[in-house]
Amino acid sequence: MIDPVQSFLDHLTVERGLSLNTVYAYRSDIKQLIENLTDLDIPTSSTNYWKSIDISLLTGFVHTLRSKGYSSATQARKIAAVKSFFNFLTEEGFLDSDPTESIESPRIGRTLPRFLSQEDIVSLFAVISGSGSFESQRDYTMVELMYATGMRVSELISINVRDLNLKEKYILCKGKGSKERLLNLHELVTILLERYIEFVRPKFYVGRYQDMSAVDLLFLNRLGRGFTRQGFWNMLKRYGERAGITVPLTPHILRHSFATHMLNGGAPLRYIQEMLGHSSIATTQLYTHVVGDYIRNEYDIAHPRAMSGVSNPITASRE
Repeated sequence: MIDPVQSFLDHLTVERGLSLNTVYAYRSDIKQLIENLTDLDIPTSSTNYWKSIDISLLTGFVHTLRSKGYSSATQARKIAAVKSFFNFLTEEGFLDSDPTESIESPRIGRTLPRFLSQEDIVSLFAVISGSGSFESQRDYTMVELMYATGMRVSELISINVRDLNLKEKYILCKGKGSKERLLNLHELVTILLERYIEFVRPKFYVGRYQDMSAVDLLFLNRLGRGFTRQGFWNMLKRYGERAGITVPLTPHILRHSFATHMLNGGAPLRYIQEMLGHSSIATTQLYTHVVGDYIRNEYDIAHPRAMSGVSNPITASRE
């Protein structure tokens, strides 16, 4: 049986690339929530435990935080950790709905998703394709597919060959909770997948399997086995360092980059929601703030009258 808490902590470590100290803080905050819910006589490793938690219990937890005299910043952090956990449970199919949606945190500022610039994306792909080895061709295809679709790393490493329809240019993506969605593939990634399947993938079978259909997984490591989330993350991180990307590169940042660049390019928010597999549009709407800040910054850089060196005629007339 999958432990929802441990699954969440693994997600924070591998997919989001958070530090061990941050993950420890999340674990501590969730533990405090559990200690506050003393009336629930169900093992916390059971999804029934988390399904039993409703808005009244969560409101009681928030009141407990206030009564203990925590600062607004500490309250906000603990509530954000709980909200993030329940959002994860909903997105991964452990819960049908998120009971924390109406819970508000003390306002201490907004944390926006980090993403790569398009220049960073170009540098990343240039580094990955540099050696021309079978491994780098496989890695290039994996990263290109992730950036082309915005899929989660857990979804990427679970793709089977039969999930692809390269003629019609789409892929069947299987998320957690038995949720499935069709993702469009652009021309470049379609060509890469065709070449990978025909010329590269068989190289990871040599000497290991008599029958190439023995393993259905699309992407295989050097041992002829499927990738782990940790393995893909480590690979991506190495390429990011070689490309000189200053942001610590994680699969989640690549997913954020896809969403931000698509929205900045004019894609409808609902379409991006479908591609990302978000059950709630509210989760996807966070990217509108990212794009808004990006556009404002580009405006300030590009507009000649927005430069800080231009004097203000109103204040100048008063001097």
